[in-house]
Amino acid sequence: IGPGCDPFAQTQRSKLQHRRARINQQINKEMRMRAGAENLFRATTNNKVRETVALELSFVNSNLQLLKEELEELNSNMEAYQMDSEAVNVPMIPLGLKETKEVDFTVSVQDFICEHYGEDSSLYDKEIKELIELRQAMRTPSRNQAGLELLMEYYNQLYYLDQRFFPAHRNLGVQFHWYDSLTGVPSCQRALAFEKGSVLFNIGALYTQIGARQDRSAACGIDRAIDAFQRAAGAFNYLKENFSNAPSLDMSCPSLCMLVRLMVAQVQECVFERVTLTTQDTHFTSQLCLAQEAARVSDVYLLVQQTMTQPLMKDYVPFSWASMVQVKSEHFRALSHYYAAVALCDHVSTLSECEIRSQEAEKAYLQFYVNVPAGPPLCQILRDPEKRRKLGKAHLRRAVIRHEEAMRVHSLCKILRKMDILQDVLSLTHKRSLDKYSELDREDDFDETAEAPEIQSHTHWKPDITPPNFSTVQVTDIFQRLGPLSVFCARARWGPVRLICLQRREGGLGLTLRGDSPVLVAGVVPGGCAEEAGLREGDYIVAVDGQDCKWAKHGEVVHMLKSCSDRGVEISVVTLHSYDTQVRKGICVCACVCQVERRAIVPSHGSDKENTRQRLLSGAKGQSSASLLNWNRKKKREGSGVTKRIGSTFSLSFGSIRDTEAMY
Repeated sequence: IGPGCDPFAQTQRSKLQHRRARINQQINKEMRMRAGAENLFRATTNNKVRETVALELSFVNSNLQLLKEELEELNSNMEAYQMDSEAVNVPMIPLGLKETKEVDFTVSVQDFICEHYGEDSSLYDKEIKELIELRQAMRTPSRNQAGLELLMEYYNQLYYLDQRFFPAHRNLGVQFHWYDSLTGVPSCQRALAFEKGSVLFNIGALYTQIGARQDRSAACGIDRAIDAFQRAAGAFNYLKENFSNAPSLDMSCPSLCMLVRLMVAQVQECVFERVTLTTQDTHFTSQLCLAQEAARVSDVYLLVQQTMTQPLMKDYVPFSWASMVQVKSEHFRALSHYYAAVALCDHVSTLSECEIRSQEAEKAYLQFYVNVPAGPPLCQILRDPEKRRKLGKAHLRRAVIRHEEAMRVHSLCKILRKMDILQDVLSLTHKRSLDKYSELDREDDFDETAEAPEIQSHTHWKPDITPPNFSTVQVTDIFQRLGPLSVFCARARWGPVRLICLQRREGGLGLTLRGDSPVLVAGVVPGGCAEEAGLREGDYIVAVDGQDCKWAKHGEVVHMLKSCSDRGVEISVVTLHSYDTQVRKGICVCACVCQVERRAIVPSHGSDKENTRQRLLSGAKGQSSASLLNWNRKKKREGSGVTKRIGSTFSLSFGSIRDTEAMY
């Protein structure tokens, strides 16, 4: 198990997480106080008491507002996640991890093992400790591939935990406490799907931090940032499409939609930086390409800005995030006009120029604008240096206006004003456009500068939303000693273990065996040794002479039975009484279990089933009952990527197949 980060390490990022955790705890305390005061205010009829409570409520609300502002400032701290580099790049927006309280599975899991599986729970202390340590480690993942693998390992392990200890008709009794990533508001539920969703959210958040820390002054760093942001978008999108009724706002559909669009916009920004880095020439078509790429970045940030101003998001998204997105939208729109001006004014077209290049330039230019501008044809403008100068000057005028708007929005946000890198980028690009404008301006320019047409955005590298690949991290079921999931799972019900003493006779033991892991008693001979000892058709053999054989192959069990001494053999068996065959959109639950060997396996992407139980789950203290929301998978399902276990008594009748069946 990966140890995670040292929680006491005094790095800038860990200090940030410690402060977030402290504020989350204070918010939780204030919300409990507010809930108690509101209940007292509603319950009492004494005016003096009501006045005192109202005063107390005003203090509590004031404290909550101050804590919210402090947390917002921490969440807006983008510089802690950026790469220390001399390169001047616009900072990216990372996401802080969701905080969670410690969870002690010990009592709940022990009780379930004792009650449901009928085993001595003390024998599984090592497994319970391993689970608790894994969860504790994933609370502080390192900001690298090892941290991602740690989160993915725990996420995959939750699949087995669900199958082992979470039956459909009841819950385990374990409370999962998580804090909202942006507001710090606590949520508490017993649903394992809430735990899975929160871990998946942190996988996406960690990818944003990894993307933000890349050195984007080189192509390899840009490529790593693109990959990280695409994977972050994939994690948030998977969460949005597969879960509903989130108990916290950061995992609600509007919030996840905003985060997906933000990540896609940051990918598009990285694409522009890569195109800029690899475009060394000053050819006309190359500069037009840069202008359209910049316009594309501006468009996607404008879409993010519109998403952030939706009713639910407007008061939720940090002001610095909204300001940064608006600054970037204006900044890249200014860059698109700047590169358009450079293409027009630095382009030289003569009759002696290569005819093919001229035709390519004209074709690219005809597709450059959203609408064809009024006036002379574009091909004529391209061949007239004076007309190109005037149109380039118009583009620069719009570029300067957009630069100034970006700087104005930047100056309104206290947190952005502290970011020197952003200030440098905005100032340098603004000065560059002004210098170019001065270079084109002439004293005899008495004509009013025309309005530059709107540039058609276009990209040669469309961002991908990369869904999480759960199979990249191989895991072994921590509680595999309980037996194969095909039989020994939370949804199966069986009788107590029975001890059968068999004495070999001339006709053998009088039983027919079938299957592997565990071996099934497919039949007993009437009047034979097995029937007289109490063995029944449908029993599963779990031990022979005290040796556990839940995972044993057919041949191994046969060998153990044949090796018995003259005094006979003792076998332990269980009878499967029922199996919860709750159908979920045409896919039987029993199709989810496919582990038939003692080996390390990983749940496939398609077979990963979340909790879909519809029951009222307790919410965070301090929240009204109206805010208690179920956390469940959406009805939309992917095709099951698993297979039924051949020969299991709850999926096929005894007589349906006869593979590896023989009498002993």
